[in-house]
Amino acid sequence: MGKKILAINPGSTSTKIAVFDDEICTYKTTVRHDTDELADFETIFDQYDFRKNAIIETLEDQNFSLDEFDAVVGRGGMLRPLESGTYAVNNTMVDYVRRAVRGEHASNLGCVIAKEIADRQDIPAFIVDPVAVDEMGDIARYTGMPEIKRQSLFHALNQKAVARKTAEDFGKKYAEMNLIIAHLGGGISVGIHKQGRVVDVNNALDGDGPMSPERSGSVPLGPLYKMCFSGKYTLEDIKRKNYGKGGLVAHLGTNDGFEISQRIKKGDEEAKFIYEVMCYQIAKEIGSGATVLKGEVDAIVLTGGLAYDDHLVDFIKERVSFIGKVLVYAGEDEMESLALGTLRVLKNEEEPKTYQ
Repeated sequence: MGKKILAINPGSTSTKIAVFDDEICTYKTTVRHDTDELADFETIFDQYDFRKNAIIETLEDQNFSLDEFDAVVGRGGMLRPLESGTYAVNNTMVDYVRRAVRGEHASNLGCVIAKEIADRQDIPAFIVDPVAVDEMGDIARYTGMPEIKRQSLFHALNQKAVARKTAEDFGKKYAEMNLIIAHLGGGISVGIHKQGRVVDVNNALDGDGPMSPERSGSVPLGPLYKMCFSGKYTLEDIKRKNYGKGGLVAHLGTNDGFEISQRIKKGDEEAKFIYEVMCYQIAKEIGSGATVLKGEVDAIVLTGGLAYDDHLVDFIKERVSFIGKVLVYAGEDEMESLALGTLRVLKNEEEPKTYQ
């Protein structure tokens, strides 16, 4: 008999819900949350009951009963640095995200909601490859300022899932391969996968690596700290320039890759130039990743929503194809990745990890 899994993925203004029978998705929807309603909550965690009730009501409207599920899986949040894998949700994890030790993020709600729904039915709750996955060594972590260490915060869920798909296509195990995977979405992360571990990756959340549709990426420090102490900006202003209002949206007024592509097709030279600046920076990040692997690169993989754009793909390919074969797995399916990670545990193919 197959395993039935409920997957939950809270985003900034929506919550994705999916139901799986083994590997097959039988139901998927996105519950949109009115921004005015969300504005009534002081913190992300204050949205907990509101989001949980919306999930339960949606399932009931579709005639799903909570007692038919074998497990619940939620999107992992801003946890302490940890290795990749599927983790059983425990009280230590819930307490950590409740206190928002590493910052507020909608994904923090994933494990908490999953655990409450699972506890009601006496079934297990899991998370899979949260953004906090950190497999870097000290050589990748240290910087020229002893007070500051590089952190691993990236699109681990999709990167790990795509890495497994790539290995399968090569007829190999993930642990046998060296890959450079570029997740290209609202944020951009370029992960260096060495024999099953992401040994280096730019911090896609906090001003590291290429600029993206809504993030600044790395910028020269000198002008930045002069800006910080100019008296013109608050700390919050600077943070928004880095995250949310940086990158393409700062230059072009939109973070919509499709809209920018249409502007380029209509002859907008500024849009074309800024878009290619982003592509140039992505290619440069991939090139630096090749040095981490000493040139032993089995494949370069482009994934995420922007990988649907042929112009972007062609621009990057032209600059990096000398390094290795370039593969494209456009889009992402986080819900499937959550379900498959859970299924590996339920079928005893993988041991669940314990969050401590």
